[in-house]
Amino acid sequence: MFSWLEKNPFFFAVGVFIVIAYAGIVEILPDFANRARPVEGTKPYTVLQLAGKHVYMKEGCNACHTQMIRPFKSETDRYGMYSLSGEYAYDRPHLWGSKRTGPDLMRVGNYRTSDWHENHMKDPVSVVPGSIMPAYKHLFVKNADVATAYAEAETIKKVFNVPYDAEGMPKLGTFDEASADVKAEAAMIVEQMKDEDIKKAFASGEIRQIVALIAYLNSLK
Repeated sequence: MFSWLEKNPFFFAVGVFIVIAYAGIVEILPDFANRARPVEGTKPYTVLQLAGKHVYMKEGCNACHTQMIRPFKSETDRYGMYSLSGEYAYDRPHLWGSKRTGPDLMRVGNYRTSDWHENHMKDPVSVVPGSIMPAYKHLFVKNADVATAYAEAETIKKVFNVPYDAEGMPKLGTFDEASADVKAEAAMIVEQMKDEDIKKAFASGEIRQIVALIAYLNSLK
């Protein structure tokens, strides 16, 4: 049988293809659906985090920072557990990136604090000597766009069935209810910050873009 196959390269190639295809079906397909589902503990972004994600994209942060840790020891030693597909279930768009001028940020929420981000965004060199990242002082004077973030949350809830308001998931509710949640989440971040102008702006009802961005970065775990 095998000698016959060796003498007939076409049928030999077909046989090899069938064996490999069968192995792929047995090994890959049963787990494929599971890998596409959200990893346990993965939650949709809150409205404030979405507003921060908008700032992140607008400023082009994904041009220099990836959000995908590859399964190599050199990566996991530096950044933590490698990325799983289900962790991106609620990301629209995905911000995997392809270039690392700066470090990967997939798990930055595990090892950086709100006040660290505050100092880093205001004056990168003060916390990372030799950093080539520009300062983002304008984020400290511009307000976050909470209304657009809420509209996106409502849209993805209806169109993509993102499970807002489900047990253990972020609440959405009405815009007024969402705004109250935004203020509560922002209050915890502002409390950890040192910039007095940020604190005064928040006391007057304004949420700066830096606060929203920090909320988003803190969510990356």
